[in-house]
Amino acid sequence: MWLWLLPLLSCRMFGQTSSWGPNAPDPQAVQEVLSGKRHAANAAWWGFNEEDATDALQAAILSGARRVIVPNMGKDWIVRPIRLASNLELVLEDGVVITAKRGEFRGTGDSLFTAQDVTNLTIRGYGATLRMQKEDYIVGKVLLEFGWNRWFGQYPRSEWRMALSLRGCTNLRVYGLTLKDSGGDGIFVAGGRQPYSKNVHIKDVVCDNHYRQGISVISAEDLVVEDSVFRNTWGTPPSSGVDIEPDTPAQRVRNVVFRNCRFEDNYGDGIEIFLANLKASSGEVSILFDNCRVSSRRGTGIRVTKLADDGPRGWIEFRNCTVENTEGYGIKVQDKSSAAARVRFVNCTLRNVARNRMYRGTSGGAAGAWAPIWLHLFRTSVTTRFGGIDFADCTVEDTRERPVLLFEETEGDYGLYDTTGNITVWNPAGARATLGEKRQGVTLTIKAVEP
Repeated sequence: MWLWLLPLLSCRMFGQTSSWGPNAPDPQAVQEVLSGKRHAANAAWWGFNEEDATDALQAAILSGARRVIVPNMGKDWIVRPIRLASNLELVLEDGVVITAKRGEFRGTGDSLFTAQDVTNLTIRGYGATLRMQKEDYIVGKVLLEFGWNRWFGQYPRSEWRMALSLRGCTNLRVYGLTLKDSGGDGIFVAGGRQPYSKNVHIKDVVCDNHYRQGISVISAEDLVVEDSVFRNTWGTPPSSGVDIEPDTPAQRVRNVVFRNCRFEDNYGDGIEIFLANLKASSGEVSILFDNCRVSSRRGTGIRVTKLADDGPRGWIEFRNCTVENTEGYGIKVQDKSSAAARVRFVNCTLRNVARNRMYRGTSGGAAGAWAPIWLHLFRTSVTTRFGGIDFADCTVEDTRERPVLLFEETEGDYGLYDTTGNITVWNPAGARATLGEKRQGVTLTIKAVEP
Protein backbone atom coordinates (compact mmCIF):
# COMPACT_ATOMS: atom_id res chain seq x y z
CA MET A 1 0.00 0.00 0.00
CA TRP A 2 3.05 2.25 0.11
CA LEU A 3 3.74 1.85 -3.60
CA TRP A 4 2.43 5.31 -4.35
CA LEU A 5 5.42 6.76 -2.45
CA LEU A 6 7.99 5.21 -4.77
CA PRO A 7 8.10 8.06 -7.33
CA LEU A 8 8.61 10.59 -4.54
CA LEU A 9 11.28 8.51 -2.82
CA SER A 10 13.12 7.94 -6.09
CA CYS A 11 13.22 11.66 -6.79
CA ARG A 12 14.57 12.43 -3.32
CA MET A 13 17.17 9.66 -3.50
CA PHE A 14 18.55 11.09 -6.73
CA GLY A 15 18.35 14.71 -5.62
CA GLN A 16 15.53 15.58 -8.06
CA THR A 17 12.41 17.64 -7.52
CA SER A 18 9.17 15.74 -8.19
CA SER A 19 6.68 17.22 -10.63
CA TRP A 20 4.01 14.69 -9.66
CA GLY A 21 2.90 16.34 -6.41
CA PRO A 22 -0.45 14.90 -5.31
CA ASN A 23 -0.99 13.40 -8.77
CA ALA A 24 1.09 10.29 -8.16
CA PRO A 25 0.39 7.11 -10.16
CA ASP A 26 -1.50 4.10 -8.83
CA PRO A 27 0.64 1.08 -9.83
CA GLN A 28 -1.82 -1.45 -8.39
CA ALA A 29 -4.74 -0.13 -10.45
CA VAL A 30 -2.49 0.02 -13.52
CA GLN A 31 -1.44 -3.61 -13.03
CA GLU A 32 -5.06 -4.71 -12.70
CA VAL A 33 -5.83 -3.04 -16.03
CA LEU A 34 -2.83 -4.59 -17.74
CA SER A 35 -3.68 -8.06 -16.40
CA GLY A 36 -7.28 -7.79 -17.61
CA LYS A 37 -8.90 -7.63 -14.16
CA ARG A 38 -10.24 -4.17 -14.93
CA HIS A 39 -11.85 -3.23 -18.23
CA ALA A 40 -12.17 0.48 -17.40
CA ALA A 41 -9.26 2.72 -16.53
CA ASN A 42 -8.56 6.24 -15.35
CA ALA A 43 -5.69 7.91 -17.19
CA ALA A 44 -4.57 9.55 -13.93
CA TRP A 45 -3.67 6.10 -12.56
CA TRP A 46 -0.55 6.37 -14.71
CA GLY A 47 0.21 9.70 -13.02
CA PHE A 48 -0.39 13.29 -14.08
CA ASN A 49 2.62 15.41 -14.87
CA GLU A 50 1.57 19.05 -15.22
CA GLU A 51 4.48 19.82 -17.55
CA ASP A 52 4.08 16.84 -19.88
CA ALA A 53 1.31 14.28 -19.41
CA THR A 54 2.00 12.39 -22.65
CA ASP A 55 3.37 9.18 -21.16
CA ALA A 56 0.45 8.71 -18.79
CA LEU A 57 -2.26 9.42 -21.34
CA GLN A 58 -0.60 7.34 -24.05
CA ALA A 59 -0.06 4.41 -21.72
CA ALA A 60 -3.70 4.47 -20.63
CA ILE A 61 -4.93 4.51 -24.23
CA LEU A 62 -2.68 1.56 -25.18
CA SER A 63 -3.34 -0.38 -21.97
CA GLY A 64 -5.98 -2.65 -23.47
CA ALA A 65 -8.77 -1.17 -21.35
CA ARG A 66 -12.08 -1.02 -23.16
CA ARG A 67 -12.92 2.30 -21.54
CA VAL A 68 -10.43 5.00 -20.58
CA ILE A 69 -11.56 8.08 -18.66
CA VAL A 70 -9.50 11.25 -18.83
CA PRO A 71 -10.38 13.15 -15.63
CA ASN A 72 -10.50 16.88 -15.12
CA MET A 73 -7.35 17.54 -13.09
CA GLY A 74 -7.96 21.28 -12.85
CA LYS A 75 -5.10 21.86 -15.31
CA ASP A 76 -4.51 21.05 -18.97
CA TRP A 77 -3.19 17.70 -20.06
CA ILE A 78 -0.15 18.97 -21.96
CA VAL A 79 0.95 16.36 -24.47
CA ARG A 80 3.08 15.47 -27.44
CA PRO A 81 1.36 13.63 -30.37
CA ILE A 82 -1.03 10.94 -29.13
CA ARG A 83 -1.82 7.68 -30.93
CA LEU A 84 -5.31 6.24 -30.53
CA ALA A 85 -6.22 2.54 -30.33
CA SER A 86 -8.87 0.12 -31.54
CA ASN A 87 -11.71 -1.32 -29.45
CA LEU A 88 -11.73 1.65 -27.11
CA GLU A 89 -14.14 4.16 -25.65
CA LEU A 90 -12.18 7.26 -24.68
CA VAL A 91 -14.14 9.55 -22.36
CA LEU A 92 -12.92 13.09 -21.73
CA GLU A 93 -14.67 14.51 -18.68
CA ASP A 94 -16.39 17.88 -18.72
CA GLY A 95 -13.80 20.65 -18.47
CA VAL A 96 -10.86 18.55 -19.68
CA VAL A 97 -8.45 20.43 -21.96
CA ILE A 98 -5.82 18.43 -23.84
CA THR A 99 -3.22 20.87 -25.12
CA ALA A 100 -0.40 20.42 -27.61
CA LYS A 101 2.96 20.97 -25.96
CA ARG A 102 4.77 23.93 -27.48
CA GLY A 103 7.66 23.14 -29.78
CA GLU A 104 6.88 19.40 -29.99
CA PHE A 105 4.74 19.25 -33.15
CA ARG A 106 7.52 19.75 -35.70
CA GLY A 107 6.97 16.67 -37.85
CA THR A 108 4.79 17.08 -40.96
CA GLY A 109 2.18 14.63 -39.70
CA ASP A 110 2.32 15.49 -36.01
CA SER A 111 -1.34 15.71 -35.08
CA LEU A 112 -2.70 16.02 -31.56
CA PHE A 113 -4.76 12.80 -31.78
CA THR A 114 -4.17 10.30 -34.62
CA ALA A 115 -6.26 7.20 -35.32
CA GLN A 116 -4.31 5.22 -37.93
CA ASP A 117 -6.02 2.05 -39.27
CA VAL A 118 -8.13 1.88 -36.12
CA THR A 119 -11.46 0.06 -35.72
CA ASN A 120 -14.25 0.39 -33.15
CA LEU A 121 -13.20 3.63 -31.47
CA THR A 122 -15.51 6.06 -29.67
CA ILE A 123 -14.40 9.44 -28.34
CA ARG A 124 -16.85 11.20 -26.02
CA GLY A 125 -15.94 14.70 -24.96
CA TYR A 126 -18.95 16.81 -24.06
CA GLY A 127 -17.50 19.92 -22.45
CA ALA A 128 -13.93 18.88 -23.31
CA THR A 129 -11.43 20.57 -25.63
CA LEU A 130 -8.54 19.51 -27.86
CA ARG A 131 -6.33 22.56 -28.32
CA MET A 132 -3.19 23.13 -30.38
CA GLN A 133 -0.82 26.11 -30.69
CA LYS A 134 -1.77 27.85 -33.93
CA GLU A 135 0.69 30.70 -33.30
CA ASP A 136 3.61 28.27 -33.61
CA TYR A 137 2.69 27.50 -37.20
CA ILE A 138 2.05 31.10 -38.16
CA VAL A 139 5.55 31.92 -36.93
CA GLY A 140 6.93 28.99 -38.91
CA LYS A 141 5.34 30.13 -42.15
CA VAL A 142 6.60 33.70 -41.80
CA LEU A 143 10.15 32.64 -40.92
CA LEU A 144 10.29 30.20 -43.83
CA GLU A 145 8.94 32.66 -46.38
CA PHE A 146 11.43 35.35 -45.39
CA GLY A 147 14.36 32.97 -44.91
CA TRP A 148 14.69 33.86 -41.24
CA ASN A 149 14.45 30.28 -39.96
CA ARG A 150 18.26 29.97 -40.21
CA TRP A 151 18.54 32.44 -37.32
CA PHE A 152 15.38 31.72 -35.35
CA GLY A 153 15.19 27.94 -35.64
CA GLN A 154 13.30 25.43 -37.73
CA TYR A 155 9.68 26.12 -36.96
CA PRO A 156 7.32 23.79 -38.84
CA ARG A 157 5.15 25.02 -41.68
CA SER A 158 1.45 24.72 -41.20
CA GLU A 159 -1.29 22.80 -43.08
CA TRP A 160 -0.91 19.19 -41.99
CA ARG A 161 -0.95 19.22 -38.19
CA MET A 162 -4.50 18.26 -37.31
CA ALA A 163 -6.31 18.26 -34.01
CA LEU A 164 -7.92 14.88 -34.86
CA SER A 165 -6.60 12.80 -37.75
CA LEU A 166 -8.61 9.74 -38.86
CA ARG A 167 -6.81 7.61 -41.45
CA GLY A 168 -8.12 4.33 -42.83
CA CYS A 169 -10.43 3.82 -39.87
CA THR A 170 -13.67 1.83 -39.53
CA ASN A 171 -16.51 2.23 -37.02
CA LEU A 172 -15.56 5.51 -35.35
CA ARG A 173 -17.69 7.78 -33.18
CA VAL A 174 -16.69 11.30 -32.16
CA TYR A 175 -19.15 13.09 -29.89
CA GLY A 176 -19.21 16.45 -28.15
CA LEU A 177 -15.61 17.62 -28.58
CA THR A 178 -14.44 21.17 -29.16
CA LEU A 179 -11.32 21.25 -31.35
CA LYS A 180 -9.37 24.51 -31.52
CA ASP A 181 -6.31 26.26 -32.92
CA SER A 182 -4.68 23.52 -34.99
CA GLY A 183 -1.92 24.06 -37.53
CA GLY A 184 -4.04 22.33 -40.17
CA ASP A 185 -7.56 20.92 -39.93
CA GLY A 186 -9.77 20.46 -36.93
CA ILE A 187 -10.72 16.99 -38.22
CA PHE A 188 -9.07 15.13 -41.10
CA VAL A 189 -10.78 12.05 -42.62
CA ALA A 190 -8.74 10.01 -45.11
CA GLY A 191 -7.45 6.57 -45.99
CA GLY A 192 -4.68 4.42 -44.60
CA ARG A 193 -4.11 0.72 -45.32
CA GLN A 194 -7.77 0.83 -46.23
CA PRO A 195 -7.87 3.65 -48.79
CA TYR A 196 -10.82 5.34 -47.09
CA SER A 197 -12.36 5.69 -43.65
CA LYS A 198 -15.69 3.90 -43.28
CA ASN A 199 -18.70 4.16 -41.00
CA VAL A 200 -17.71 7.34 -39.16
CA HIS A 201 -20.23 9.31 -37.09
CA ILE A 202 -19.33 12.80 -35.86
CA LYS A 203 -21.89 14.65 -33.74
CA ASP A 204 -22.07 17.78 -31.59
CA VAL A 205 -18.51 18.89 -32.31
CA VAL A 206 -17.17 22.43 -32.66
CA CYS A 207 -14.13 23.11 -34.87
CA ASP A 208 -12.85 26.63 -34.21
CA ASN A 209 -9.91 28.72 -35.47
CA HIS A 210 -8.04 26.16 -37.54
CA TYR A 211 -5.35 27.04 -40.04
CA ARG A 212 -6.46 25.18 -43.16
CA GLN A 213 -9.97 23.68 -42.75
CA GLY A 214 -12.52 23.09 -40.06
CA ILE A 215 -12.85 19.56 -41.43
CA SER A 216 -11.29 17.93 -44.51
CA VAL A 217 -12.81 14.86 -46.12
CA ILE A 218 -10.23 13.22 -48.38
CA SER A 219 -11.58 9.66 -48.65
CA ALA A 220 -14.65 8.36 -46.85
CA GLU A 221 -17.62 6.04 -47.13
CA ASP A 222 -20.62 6.23 -44.81
CA LEU A 223 -19.54 9.39 -43.07
CA VAL A 224 -22.25 11.28 -41.15
CA VAL A 225 -21.58 14.64 -39.50
CA GLU A 226 -24.46 16.06 -37.48
CA ASP A 227 -25.31 19.05 -35.30
CA SER A 228 -21.80 20.48 -35.52
CA VAL A 229 -20.18 23.89 -36.03
CA PHE A 230 -17.16 24.78 -38.19
CA ARG A 231 -16.05 28.38 -37.76
CA ASN A 232 -13.26 30.96 -37.92
CA THR A 233 -10.96 29.04 -40.28
CA TRP A 234 -8.11 31.23 -41.53
CA GLY A 235 -4.50 30.82 -42.58
CA THR A 236 -3.56 28.51 -45.46
CA PRO A 237 -6.05 28.39 -48.38
CA PRO A 238 -8.68 27.30 -48.93
CA SER A 239 -9.58 28.13 -45.31
CA SER A 240 -13.02 26.54 -45.63
CA GLY A 241 -15.42 25.27 -43.01
CA VAL A 242 -15.47 21.91 -44.80
CA ASP A 243 -13.44 20.84 -47.82
CA ILE A 244 -14.31 17.58 -49.56
CA GLU A 245 -11.24 17.03 -51.72
CA PRO A 246 -9.84 13.61 -52.65
CA ASP A 247 -6.16 13.50 -53.62
CA THR A 248 -6.16 10.53 -56.03
CA PRO A 249 -8.59 8.60 -58.28
CA ALA A 250 -8.30 5.59 -55.95
CA GLN A 251 -10.04 7.45 -53.16
CA ARG A 252 -13.78 7.75 -52.70
CA VAL A 253 -16.54 10.01 -51.44
CA ARG A 254 -19.64 7.87 -50.96
CA ASN A 255 -22.62 8.37 -48.72
CA VAL A 256 -21.15 11.46 -47.08
CA VAL A 257 -23.80 13.40 -45.14
CA PHE A 258 -23.64 16.71 -43.27
CA ARG A 259 -26.88 17.36 -41.41
CA ASN A 260 -27.92 20.31 -39.23
CA CYS A 261 -24.42 21.81 -39.35
CA ARG A 262 -23.31 25.45 -39.29
CA PHE A 263 -20.37 26.98 -41.15
CA GLU A 264 -19.61 30.42 -39.73
CA ASP A 265 -17.12 33.21 -40.43
CA ASN A 266 -14.61 31.13 -42.38
CA TYR A 267 -12.22 33.11 -44.59
CA GLY A 268 -12.81 30.82 -47.57
CA ASP A 269 -15.95 28.94 -48.52
CA GLY A 270 -18.24 27.70 -45.83
CA ILE A 271 -18.68 24.52 -47.88
CA GLU A 272 -16.22 23.49 -50.61
CA ILE A 273 -16.39 20.38 -52.81
CA PHE A 274 -13.33 20.00 -55.06
CA LEU A 275 -13.33 16.80 -57.13
CA ALA A 276 -10.58 17.40 -59.70
CA ASN A 277 -8.72 14.24 -58.72
CA LEU A 278 -11.62 11.80 -59.08
CA LYS A 279 -12.35 10.12 -62.43
CA ALA A 280 -15.32 8.24 -63.84
CA SER A 281 -13.38 5.08 -62.96
CA SER A 282 -13.36 6.16 -59.30
CA GLY A 283 -17.02 5.16 -58.98
CA GLU A 284 -19.99 7.34 -58.12
CA VAL A 285 -19.93 10.08 -55.52
CA SER A 286 -22.88 10.68 -53.19
CA ILE A 287 -22.83 13.80 -51.00
CA LEU A 288 -25.71 15.38 -49.09
CA PHE A 289 -25.84 18.62 -47.12
CA ASP A 290 -29.19 18.66 -45.34
CA ASN A 291 -30.54 21.62 -43.36
CA CYS A 292 -27.14 23.28 -43.09
CA ARG A 293 -26.43 27.00 -42.69
CA VAL A 294 -23.53 29.07 -44.01
CA SER A 295 -22.77 32.64 -42.96
CA SER A 296 -19.57 34.66 -43.03
CA ARG A 297 -18.37 38.19 -42.37
CA ARG A 298 -15.18 37.26 -44.22
CA GLY A 299 -15.77 34.71 -46.95
CA THR A 300 -18.20 33.01 -49.28
CA GLY A 301 -20.95 30.40 -49.24
CA ILE A 302 -20.97 27.12 -51.17
CA ARG A 303 -18.54 26.15 -53.94
CA VAL A 304 -18.64 22.99 -56.09
CA THR A 305 -15.77 22.78 -58.55
CA LYS A 306 -13.73 20.69 -60.98
CA LEU A 307 -16.09 17.92 -62.10
CA ALA A 308 -14.55 17.19 -65.49
CA ASP A 309 -15.91 15.38 -68.54
CA ASP A 310 -14.12 12.26 -67.29
CA GLY A 311 -14.96 13.08 -63.67
CA PRO A 312 -17.03 10.99 -61.25
CA ARG A 313 -20.70 10.27 -61.81
CA GLY A 314 -23.29 10.24 -59.06
CA TRP A 315 -24.87 13.19 -57.25
CA ILE A 316 -24.23 16.10 -54.91
CA GLU A 317 -27.27 17.61 -53.20
CA PHE A 318 -27.91 20.58 -50.96
CA ARG A 319 -31.32 20.23 -49.35
CA ASN A 320 -33.04 22.86 -47.20
CA CYS A 321 -29.79 24.79 -46.80
CA THR A 322 -29.40 28.52 -46.13
CA VAL A 323 -26.55 30.84 -47.09
CA GLU A 324 -26.69 34.33 -45.64
CA ASN A 325 -24.63 37.45 -44.96
CA THR A 326 -21.55 36.46 -46.97
CA GLU A 327 -18.95 38.81 -48.44
CA GLY A 328 -18.77 36.95 -51.75
CA TYR A 329 -21.10 34.69 -53.75
CA GLY A 330 -23.74 32.58 -52.08
CA ILE A 331 -23.34 29.64 -54.49
CA LYS A 332 -20.58 29.02 -57.01
CA VAL A 333 -20.43 26.07 -59.41
CA GLN A 334 -17.21 26.07 -61.39
CA ASP A 335 -15.86 23.88 -64.21
CA LYS A 336 -18.76 21.45 -63.90
CA SER A 337 -19.30 19.08 -66.83
CA SER A 338 -22.86 18.20 -67.68
CA ALA A 339 -21.66 14.58 -67.94
CA ALA A 340 -20.31 14.44 -64.38
CA ALA A 341 -22.15 14.02 -61.07
CA ARG A 342 -25.44 15.91 -60.90
CA VAL A 343 -25.44 18.95 -58.61
CA ARG A 344 -28.80 19.82 -57.05
CA PHE A 345 -29.97 22.66 -54.82
CA VAL A 346 -33.37 21.79 -53.37
CA ASN A 347 -35.43 24.28 -51.36
CA CYS A 348 -32.33 26.34 -50.58
CA THR A 349 -32.34 30.02 -49.56
CA LEU A 350 -29.76 32.74 -50.23
CA ARG A 351 -30.21 35.84 -48.09
CA ASN A 352 -28.10 39.01 -48.26
CA VAL A 353 -25.13 37.32 -49.93
CA ALA A 354 -22.32 38.76 -52.08
CA ARG A 355 -22.42 41.97 -50.07
CA ASN A 356 -19.00 43.33 -51.03
CA ARG A 357 -18.46 44.36 -54.66
CA MET A 358 -14.72 44.60 -53.98
CA TYR A 359 -14.52 41.08 -52.57
CA ARG A 360 -11.49 39.18 -53.87
CA GLY A 361 -10.91 36.10 -51.75
CA THR A 362 -10.30 32.94 -53.80
CA SER A 363 -12.30 34.41 -56.69
CA GLY A 364 -9.56 36.76 -57.85
CA GLY A 365 -12.03 39.62 -58.20
CA ALA A 366 -13.95 38.11 -61.15
CA ALA A 367 -17.36 39.62 -61.85
CA GLY A 368 -19.24 36.57 -60.65
CA ALA A 369 -18.10 36.98 -57.06
CA TRP A 370 -20.62 39.82 -56.90
CA ALA A 371 -23.54 37.58 -57.94
CA PRO A 372 -25.66 35.59 -55.49
CA ILE A 373 -25.31 32.55 -57.79
CA TRP A 374 -22.23 32.28 -60.00
CA LEU A 375 -21.85 29.60 -62.68
CA HIS A 376 -18.31 29.77 -64.01
CA LEU A 377 -16.58 27.96 -66.85
CA PHE A 378 -13.00 28.79 -65.99
CA ARG A 379 -10.91 26.11 -67.71
CA THR A 380 -11.99 24.57 -71.01
CA SER A 381 -9.39 21.86 -70.40
CA VAL A 382 -11.83 20.56 -67.78
CA THR A 383 -15.00 20.77 -69.88
CA THR A 384 -16.59 22.66 -72.75
CA ARG A 385 -20.09 21.47 -71.82
CA PHE A 386 -20.80 23.27 -68.56
CA GLY A 387 -23.97 22.19 -66.78
CA GLY A 388 -25.82 19.35 -65.11
CA ILE A 389 -27.24 21.56 -62.33
CA ASP A 390 -30.72 21.82 -60.80
CA PHE A 391 -32.24 24.60 -58.69
CA ALA A 392 -35.51 23.19 -57.34
CA ASP A 393 -37.74 25.64 -55.45
CA CYS A 394 -34.89 27.88 -54.35
CA THR A 395 -35.21 31.45 -53.05
CA VAL A 396 -32.93 34.48 -53.24
CA GLU A 397 -33.57 37.49 -50.98
CA ASP A 398 -31.61 40.48 -52.27
CA THR A 399 -31.73 44.28 -52.42
CA ARG A 400 -29.07 45.04 -55.05
CA GLU A 401 -29.45 45.85 -58.75
CA ARG A 402 -27.77 42.86 -60.38
CA PRO A 403 -28.46 39.43 -61.90
CA VAL A 404 -29.52 36.86 -59.35
CA LEU A 405 -27.61 34.28 -61.39
CA LEU A 406 -24.64 34.88 -63.69
CA PHE A 407 -23.12 32.39 -66.12
CA GLU A 408 -19.57 33.46 -67.00
CA GLU A 409 -16.96 31.97 -69.33
CA THR A 410 -13.31 32.92 -68.87
CA GLU A 411 -12.18 30.90 -71.90
CA GLY A 412 -14.12 30.53 -75.14
CA ASP A 413 -17.84 30.75 -75.88
CA TYR A 414 -19.34 27.30 -75.41
CA GLY A 415 -22.58 28.02 -73.61
CA LEU A 416 -24.65 26.54 -70.80
CA TYR A 417 -26.11 23.02 -70.87
CA ASP A 418 -28.74 21.04 -68.98
CA THR A 419 -29.53 23.47 -66.17
CA THR A 420 -33.04 23.34 -64.75
CA GLY A 421 -35.32 24.45 -61.94
CA ASN A 422 -37.00 27.52 -60.54
CA ILE A 423 -35.70 30.36 -58.39
CA THR A 424 -37.96 32.82 -56.58
CA VAL A 425 -36.41 36.27 -56.09
CA TRP A 426 -37.41 38.82 -53.47
CA ASN A 427 -35.79 42.05 -54.67
CA PRO A 428 -37.24 45.57 -55.09
CA ALA A 429 -35.00 45.94 -58.16
CA GLY A 430 -36.65 42.97 -59.85
CA ALA A 431 -35.33 39.59 -60.93
CA ARG A 432 -33.10 38.66 -63.84
CA ALA A 433 -30.42 36.19 -64.81
CA THR A 434 -27.52 36.38 -67.24
CA LEU A 435 -27.28 32.99 -68.93
CA GLY A 436 -25.54 33.85 -72.20
CA GLU A 437 -26.78 33.36 -75.72
CA LYS A 438 -25.75 29.74 -76.23
CA ARG A 439 -27.97 27.39 -74.25
CA GLN A 440 -29.02 23.79 -74.62
CA GLY A 441 -31.43 21.98 -72.30
CA VAL A 442 -31.70 25.04 -70.05
CA THR A 443 -35.17 25.31 -68.48
CA LEU A 444 -34.46 27.63 -65.59
CA THR A 445 -37.26 29.90 -64.42
CA ILE A 446 -36.51 33.10 -62.49
CA LYS A 447 -39.61 34.49 -60.80
CA ALA A 448 -39.87 37.89 -59.09
CA VAL A 449 -42.05 38.28 -56.02
CA GLU A 450 -43.04 41.59 -54.44
CA PRO A 451 -40.93 42.15 -51.31
